[in-house]
Amino acid sequence: MDKLARPVRHGMVTAAFHRATPAEPPKRVRILIVGGGYVGLYTALRLQRKLKAELARGEAEIVVVSPDPYMTYQPFLPEAAAGAISPRHVVVPLRRVLDGCRVVIGEVTSVDHAKHTATVATLATEESGRTEQFPYDELVLAPGSISRTLPIPGLADHGIGFKTLEEAIGLRNHVIEQMDIASSTRDPAIRDAALTFVFVGGGFAGVEALGELEDMARYAARYYHNVRPEDMKWILVEATGRILPEVGEEMGRYTVTELRRRNIDVRLETRLESCVDRVAVLSDGARFPTRTVVWTAGVKPHPVLAATDLPLNGRGRLKCTPELSVEGVTHAWAAGDAAAVPDVTAEEPGATTAPNAQHAVRQARVLGDNIVRSLRDQPLETYAHKYVGSVASLGLHKGVAHVYGRKLKGYPAWFMHRTYHLSRVPTFNRKARVLAEWTLAGLFKREIVSLGSLEHPRAEFELAAGGKPSRDPKGSS
Repeated sequence: MDKLARPVRHGMVTAAFHRATPAEPPKRVRILIVGGGYVGLYTALRLQRKLKAELARGEAEIVVVSPDPYMTYQPFLPEAAAGAISPRHVVVPLRRVLDGCRVVIGEVTSVDHAKHTATVATLATEESGRTEQFPYDELVLAPGSISRTLPIPGLADHGIGFKTLEEAIGLRNHVIEQMDIASSTRDPAIRDAALTFVFVGGGFAGVEALGELEDMARYAARYYHNVRPEDMKWILVEATGRILPEVGEEMGRYTVTELRRRNIDVRLETRLESCVDRVAVLSDGARFPTRTVVWTAGVKPHPVLAATDLPLNGRGRLKCTPELSVEGVTHAWAAGDAAAVPDVTAEEPGATTAPNAQHAVRQARVLGDNIVRSLRDQPLETYAHKYVGSVASLGLHKGVAHVYGRKLKGYPAWFMHRTYHLSRVPTFNRKARVLAEWTLAGLFKREIVSLGSLEHPRAEFELAAGGKPSRDPKGSS
């Protein structure tokens, strides 16, 4: 990969937009955005629109470094897992929408802000053994978060995450494969373990994934002559005394009642203590032989934050100002899951905004505007947004919502969930495709096909070529 040109000196950043003469080459300001999620995508979109003239004149450059060439709209992961939305329509291709930016597929491994340099491992690093040094003038740190795991015996070996599109589709394939296993055996122990599904974590990810997949599996059971919905055990394990705290205590209690009405075993104030040998052992003494343990018990900041010389709070998030700049330094910005942004609308002092999509999208707009304002020596804007509520889907035509003080449940909440997220998914292209798929899903039957072999595409050829068969050639089971 070619090296990036050295950026303009920082004392001349603002001048770069104004003082270049026809006899001088334009001084280029390089803005490096780390991460291609909510904050990374929306900030880059804002910048390429606000700096359109400067980009055209070569006075500015926007570089987006992301491990994936797409942004995943995570609220749609449960519906993608249930087969209601095609996986390709849950993601937004970065290169298509960020045509004014340079997109680099890679991982930022460290940041030396004192030298204004980021170290990036690209797809070619594994072969060449060399990382790239990316100099910058303005830094936007938006790497997001990763799953927060605990040292539970067996979790690393048997647990399944639910944070990426690959995990969502892999889980769908896995659930259908377990039904296939149960349908093809007479061994009661194997059958019972295959039809037991344990979800750990009562937040949005866990509840929505469980609700959608249980709905999908119950529908799929009609096509199995010896698998009935009542044969399956769905278990939700939550360490606290409530689930979905974002929708309020009353709606949380309703959700528990709704899930239990569907014969889902909701266990509050309970922890997963072990899943060694594919046996889920809970803190209340219950033991469930199972081939499916889905871990959705929270997230933690991306580890790249610890590999920077920027200030972090006690939870490992970047200390930020209400203007979304990193506290105590210049030319560094952050938002979303990676940032501890003061909540100026909160009554209690020291409160920070919640690390959720609602804040991330709005912060990205303010962040993009403030970078432009900083470059033009204009006053910065303070981020102030009061949390308006949340919506959650519990399966087809089922949901809960608590928005602007109003509480909804059942079909109205489910409809609001779809309407809200359809309005928020980026680009008209994706909105139209998702709406078309929802329309078609209402006219035709659900898809119940497992494509687990996609996870091991070379297994069949390796076997035909005389190689050793894969340990798991047909999927996660």
